[in-house]
Amino acid sequence: MVNTGDILETIKMIQEENLDIRTITMGISLIDCIDPDIDKACEKVYKKITSYAKNLVKVGEEIEKEYGIPIINKRISVTPIAIISAASKGNPVKFALALEKAAIDCNVNFIGGYSALVQKGFSVGDKELILSIPEALSKTERVCASVNIGSTKAGINLDACKLMGQIVRKTSEITADRNCLGSAKLVVFCNAPEDNPFMAGAFHGVGEPECVINVGVSGPGVVKAAIAKAPEANITEIADIIKKTAFKITRMGQLVGTEASKRLGVPFGIVDLSLAPTPAVGDSVAHILEEMGLEKCGTHGTTATLAILNDAVKKGGVMASSKVGGLSGAFIPVTEDAGMIDAARCEALLLEKLEAMTAVCSVGLDMIVIPGETPAETISAIIADEAAIGMVNSKTTAVRVIPAIGKKEGEELNFGGLLGYGPIMKVNSHSSAKFINRGGQIPAPMQSLKN
Repeated sequence: MVNTGDILETIKMIQEENLDIRTITMGISLIDCIDPDIDKACEKVYKKITSYAKNLVKVGEEIEKEYGIPIINKRISVTPIAIISAASKGNPVKFALALEKAAIDCNVNFIGGYSALVQKGFSVGDKELILSIPEALSKTERVCASVNIGSTKAGINLDACKLMGQIVRKTSEITADRNCLGSAKLVVFCNAPEDNPFMAGAFHGVGEPECVINVGVSGPGVVKAAIAKAPEANITEIADIIKKTAFKITRMGQLVGTEASKRLGVPFGIVDLSLAPTPAVGDSVAHILEEMGLEKCGTHGTTATLAILNDAVKKGGVMASSKVGGLSGAFIPVTEDAGMIDAARCEALLLEKLEAMTAVCSVGLDMIVIPGETPAETISAIIADEAAIGMVNSKTTAVRVIPAIGKKEGEELNFGGLLGYGPIMKVNSHSSAKFINRGGQIPAPMQSLKN
């Protein structure tokens, strides 16, 4: 029997508490598009993407109207382009332009997969693609790039960390006239998942099917509202409230994924049950932590409350779907979270505290604006630190920092839209250059020996 109370509760969640499906992302394999002629390969890439994804936005909008569930983004992820471009002679940026054209013609807001996986070393195709990232992101609006530089199994490629520090900085420099937007579309991973529907790190892993639909749900406002109704609850009870709320949110994602899969005629992959915030008031992970008892996100106790939140979200979500994957947990992107922005502005939230929080959250140092004068070696060291947390803890970590070229600590950078805005955060000025310039491979930890 349909429970009227559940229906009314869901309607309230959507109308008053910012509940939405953050993204439906179609993953498409491009392995069969490999061709020694780069122009032919790009043509194959464009045709395959537009063939599979031509109805993605239309179907998403139909589901929105029929069920009254907002689906904010419709996106595409593809096989890491370094794998496809390696067989072709020519500038890999041609592939980025083909992806951009396909994204525009399919009317999706982002396409991910201008990516390379170099945790154990570089192939020729990997190096060429990575070096092309600044140009590729400067010439496109919808293309997102990612590079995996470490894993628990392989260790950390310190040479890749060094290179990516340079690439992040160059990408900001080449897009400085657009508020350094290029770096906001570039993420560096350790233990990157193959089925992540969220940008900028989405790509379609080689172990994935030919085509698949993955769904990313979100609902920080719903979780905060649920906790607010229990002001006297102890922390065990709070965890239980979060689990029950995450269950309801994930069921909605399961419904949307199943429907989209059926209508598009492709398999349903996973629900990524992450709490992904936005700059909108009432849609903040930081505000959840404050509702749990913190005066301001970033104070002592922030890591503990975030660990409780992340764990409870996963436990509740896993009960709601047999197909949970991606990143799944709580995101802490500074510029995309109203509460994080406020906390960073008043310096309650510092870069060092954010790093500690990444040990227990869903991803890592995300959407953090740093001074434009920050050296490439320092960016590389930030990447290495974050990768070490992911490698040792067998979890996904990532870095998406934006050097604000021409701006200093305390000023602000505004990207607009979902990417938000935020203060330029202080970065330790002492040099890490000697460490980064040593190069080599940081060995994998003991827990990598599981066979």
